[in-house]
Amino acid sequence: MNSREKVFSGPDRQLILRRFSIACILPLIIFALGCHSAGGRASGITLTLIDQGWPGSDPRLAPELEAFTRQTGIPVQILPAPETAVEQLATWRELLDSRAEVPDVYAIDTIWPRVLAENLIDLKLYVPAEEIAAHFPELIANYTVNGKLVALPYNMSEGLLFYRVDLLAKYGFGAPPKTWQELEAMATRIQEGERANGNKDFWGFVWEGAPSEALTCNALEWQVSEGGGTILDEQGRVTVNNPNAIHAWSMAAHWVGSISPPGVVAYKEWDAFNLWQAGKTAFMRNWTIAYLAARAENSPTREHFDVAPLPRGRAGFAATLGGNGYGVSRYSRHPREAAMLVRFLASPEEQASRKSTEPPTIPALYKNPDVLAAKPFLGRFLQVRGGEALRPSAPAGKMYPEVSRAYFLAVHSVLSQKQSAAQAASDLQRQLVTMLKAPGTSNANTLRSEAAVAAR
Repeated sequence: MNSREKVFSGPDRQLILRRFSIACILPLIIFALGCHSAGGRASGITLTLIDQGWPGSDPRLAPELEAFTRQTGIPVQILPAPETAVEQLATWRELLDSRAEVPDVYAIDTIWPRVLAENLIDLKLYVPAEEIAAHFPELIANYTVNGKLVALPYNMSEGLLFYRVDLLAKYGFGAPPKTWQELEAMATRIQEGERANGNKDFWGFVWEGAPSEALTCNALEWQVSEGGGTILDEQGRVTVNNPNAIHAWSMAAHWVGSISPPGVVAYKEWDAFNLWQAGKTAFMRNWTIAYLAARAENSPTREHFDVAPLPRGRAGFAATLGGNGYGVSRYSRHPREAAMLVRFLASPEEQASRKSTEPPTIPALYKNPDVLAAKPFLGRFLQVRGGEALRPSAPAGKMYPEVSRAYFLAVHSVLSQKQSAAQAASDLQRQLVTMLKAPGTSNANTLRSEAAVAAR
């Protein structure tokens, strides 16, 4: 996900985005095609990869691609992506639907496999079974569509609760909150105390409330933990209009203006993080990458915080799963070599030596003492992960972007007090049933099943 993702509307939204995105990178595609024709230095091949960030601003891949070239003699060019996740997916779809020969390798977000699957190769034809089995099984399942493995996992992330250790101690709390009710009570107490001590713009809890994919992630964590399901069940039935989902949305709406700033309804990940870094909040929901930034050498919060699992609801604990992998285009001239690159990037050796501390996708690395010594955060991450709230990209299929957008707009209407939670859930239920031509249900057994999954 991109922290600066914009929201677009109108009947021509997708067409405009696709045309804009493809026009922006078309000169680079033409250049890459020329390089393909010219060939690489040693192998006669040059591969191209499109990532979810500009090479100048996201250097994570540069040393890895250089190492791949040293080992294989195959140069790799990185194509820049548009800025936002919406534009990125539009560009990926335009390129693949046009059967462009480049890029060879695409970054694949965890929620994109079913949107892009038909235009990606089956990596099981190129990757040994034992290498696939080395990754967390839920990640492999996520990237498998109708039996086809469309991407290998590169990194992973989950929602975490960040908390100020010093402030909890100051106000007599011995541990972070275990439930949403405890969070609200602790945030209220700390906020009142800090404001009484002169910190007038201090808030108890910040999170991502802007109408974007980030809100889908947050709202599903509230909703699943309260037993409200994941919008669609495994059979694709719409289940969102139920008392537990309505309760979860209402709970979060109550936070706005009380323990969370009114402006939280416009916050994305880095907006919340900036308030956290300024020392203006006791608790924050964010991703793994925020932990790394908050632990940086020059971070003002470096010595004053820790992370914990997100609070539990009435049904249990839930954290949204994030991350990305890499897949190979069906239209690549060099699928074998492109699959070699994907294997290299996803390999345990690369994940162990990676300069960043993004959590790896291979369980064995969390038990490797050398890896844990170099990246002590990984042991902490493994302690707090679990209870994933999976976004319904599998049952929604190619319609997931539209489903997510309808969902986060409905939740946002509740947070911004434009609709009651009950009215928004009812309207969303009808909208999704019509959009997906799917049956709707508020079957209590289905919801109890979702709650049981969240509690595990």
